[in-house]
Amino acid sequence: MRIGVFGGSFDPVHVEHTRLAQVAIDGLGLDKLFVMPAHTPPHKPWRVLAPDSMRLEACRLAFAEIPKAEVSDYEISQGGTSYTYLTCRHFRKVYPDAEIFWLVGTDMLRDFPTWKNPREILEIVTLAVCARNERADWLENERVAFTTLFGKEFAVLPYNGADVSSTKIRVLAGAGMRLTELVPDNAAEYIEEKGWYEIPRAKEALALEKPERRAHSIRVAQLAASRALSLKIPEKKAITAALFHDCAKNLPDRSKYLDGFSPPTAWGEVPSKVVHQFAGAFVARQSFGVKDEEVLSAIAYHTSARPNMSELEKLIFLADMLEEGRNYEGVDELRRLFWKGDSLDECLKTALSETLKFLEKKGGDIYPLTKTAYDFYADKA
Repeated sequence: MRIGVFGGSFDPVHVEHTRLAQVAIDGLGLDKLFVMPAHTPPHKPWRVLAPDSMRLEACRLAFAEIPKAEVSDYEISQGGTSYTYLTCRHFRKVYPDAEIFWLVGTDMLRDFPTWKNPREILEIVTLAVCARNERADWLENERVAFTTLFGKEFAVLPYNGADVSSTKIRVLAGAGMRLTELVPDNAAEYIEEKGWYEIPRAKEALALEKPERRAHSIRVAQLAASRALSLKIPEKKAITAALFHDCAKNLPDRSKYLDGFSPPTAWGEVPSKVVHQFAGAFVARQSFGVKDEEVLSAIAYHTSARPNMSELEKLIFLADMLEEGRNYEGVDELRRLFWKGDSLDECLKTALSETLKFLEKKGGDIYPLTKTAYDFYADKA
């Protein structure tokens, strides 16, 4: 008997998961594939997942039409951190004579040496690897590194998955967008009905923006959410701040949303291109009920920055500058620094320095708060 185990957060399940499942069943000749939502992934202990019951039901709906796929609640029923080696022991006990394959993407393959008890895992199962948006030459390099380290081979699935991520889907759901292109229909309807990923009133706020600005805000949210986990920033806070950060950008001066707003005067006159950050925090609070002070502060300083920023403030400031739609000299180096290590300070200092150089060269107004922010992080370095 040949069985496969497909583990993950499935937060939420998406079309690439179901396509990979069918490829694995066909390519490995599986008699059964167990889809295994984790209770608490060991590499994401501080991330808040959607409720176990919701992720299980969404998976059952998504995989219902794949005959040999079965959604298992084993790891969820065990509670605690979901370690793969323990799940492997379970399946070996239940299927003592079966050939067992554990499905992973190339990102997980590269991370596999950091898993708990990887050699024990390989004594029980064979890894079955699916490429994820890889270059054509990925296989040779990974195979040499893997066999050198473990003295084992891995199986390869004949499929190069598209670049679809659960993070992106959570952002789109937060923005109130339809998920049916990325999530199987029945599961998408269920997820939208439950509203777990919804950011209250974000869809209304985004409707105030021009289409190109709205697309920018969603890209900022995707980048911020992707980096939030490694910085131990709550993902939902990052997405909320990003989706609301430009909500006042396209409002006319006499908009009803701005009734009662006036920009702060503590740092001198606010340049016209900076006003929208303060207006955005005002509109988010007054019109859309955003109460989280850290989120509001991240909105309020996303263009100017300020000294002694919170991690969330730094993240939104930089995600606004570095989302994939931005294209200017030096952006690639800033993106490299953005993903470097467990701190954003080096990237922030460099970004502020480049911003000041650009404004000086252009002859634009330099908001004193931005210069103060740069001095603070330059002195801190």
